[in-house]
Amino acid sequence: MSSSSTSSSSGTTSSNARPPKHAMLPLQDKKVKAPPMVYISGEEMTNYASNLIVEQWLEPYFDLTAWERYDLSCHNRDATNDQVLHDAVQAGKRIGAIFKEPTITPSTEQMKSMKLTRSFGSPNGAMRRGWNGITISRDTIHIEGVQLGYKRPVFFERHAVGGEYSAGWNQVGEGTLLTTYLPKDGSPPFIVDKRDLKDKNNVVVVYDNPYDNVVDLAHLFFQRCLEGNITPYIVTKKTVFKWQEGFWATMKKVFDEHYHAQFEKAGLLERCGGTLQHLISDAATMQLIRWTDGGFGMAAHNYDGDMLTDQIAQVHRSPGFITSNLVGKNDDGSLIKEFEASHGTVSDLWKDHLQGKETSLNPLGLVEAMIGAMQHSAVLNVERSSEDSDAVVVKDQIFNYTSTLRTALHNTFRYGQGTRDMSGPAGFTTEAFIAKVGWRLKRYLAAQYEETPPPNLNEPSPKFRRNYNIDEEEVAKLFAKFDGNRDGYIDYEEFTRMLIKMNVAPHKASNMRPYEKQPDV
Repeated sequence: MSSSSTSSSSGTTSSNARPPKHAMLPLQDKKVKAPPMVYISGEEMTNYASNLIVEQWLEPYFDLTAWERYDLSCHNRDATNDQVLHDAVQAGKRIGAIFKEPTITPSTEQMKSMKLTRSFGSPNGAMRRGWNGITISRDTIHIEGVQLGYKRPVFFERHAVGGEYSAGWNQVGEGTLLTTYLPKDGSPPFIVDKRDLKDKNNVVVVYDNPYDNVVDLAHLFFQRCLEGNITPYIVTKKTVFKWQEGFWATMKKVFDEHYHAQFEKAGLLERCGGTLQHLISDAATMQLIRWTDGGFGMAAHNYDGDMLTDQIAQVHRSPGFITSNLVGKNDDGSLIKEFEASHGTVSDLWKDHLQGKETSLNPLGLVEAMIGAMQHSAVLNVERSSEDSDAVVVKDQIFNYTSTLRTALHNTFRYGQGTRDMSGPAGFTTEAFIAKVGWRLKRYLAAQYEETPPPNLNEPSPKFRRNYNIDEEEVAKLFAKFDGNRDGYIDYEEFTRMLIKMNVAPHKASNMRPYEKQPDV
């Protein structure tokens, strides 16, 4: 998500420093009137969890009547002949801040089981076209004290338009295929490609890559990398796909003219030879596995970006730990931003829920999307009400609230009270986790009014975890074994000796043995 309008989801847990008094939320009967925002609802498990989150985390503190809501469930798209999608796109263009729940693009089988009258494509294409999509920003989400796949943030910009997703195609037999370009200015047409098809069964595909907005993509990417202390890389397959050279050339030109000196001053080019580096997409797939220290960003075409960000999600833990933010440009130059989770509707948990079974959905990606959309709506509200001091107050209240919400959410995981994907079989159910975060959020917001602010939360003792099962007597014996001078402390030399004897000492890169890193939660 863009750092210019939102705080980073990739950062660590916020401190408990008291916010300015005007940014504190009223905790009695009065609520903060949230600025206009588009809320697009989906279906299944993520819709159920989102409704609980709005009810328990938002409605106690905010008047949400300025939000415009659009139901993109399959049944409502069918009932409205997809007019609801058109209306949602128009509203997003007008308002500029959008939260979207995961939706279903029905398969032929689902179309029959849902008794839909027609097939519906993914709404994402219509949104990207309607909002002049530039990029889809996907960043790793981090929780302080919880080790995931990447130690530091990883940023990614995926070109939001063009490529295979908008391709035209047909199945044909033997013959000749001509791709002809007819210039808009009336100049003579010419053949882009001619090929003879000799097989009796062929699939022909035609697509384009619009490059006008690559300059905007470059600025967004490099600005975010600078603000996030991230080293940037550009990914293409231009050695084979010669037409991708223009993407790299544009990104390199923008970097050299506007950003090289700033990145060099920040020391962010030391790992890449002192200049912006290009990565062949094949090499990028390997580096994503190797560079688990993080601290890098990549920008790529639409399809490559889709594949590579899926790989980032798996290295980091799952799609639930990756943000997804579509950035487009309005006619007045302001940014349109749509935020959603990177995962689907979680159909398997929804089936369990309908059968009355317990579920344990981790809503981290949903919450980061909600935080991003609320923050962007507050920023736009100030920009459109430049002389309205109330808009500034509301913006500060929303940023304080979202920061406090993120802290409450992250600390609930850190206390060992997470969902079962994080805390094991003893973890909380969907409903219990949302209730626990809501309880903690209320306490944190109330504590801001106390004369003495609450202490900063350090990493909690693992003894507080619900599934704590450590033999402390054996731990004490192990400690005594490596505390060579019996002073009650293990110094650096003793610590090194201990790691070597336990066969867990890190090796130098040239001698490093392959291993599979397991997340420590």
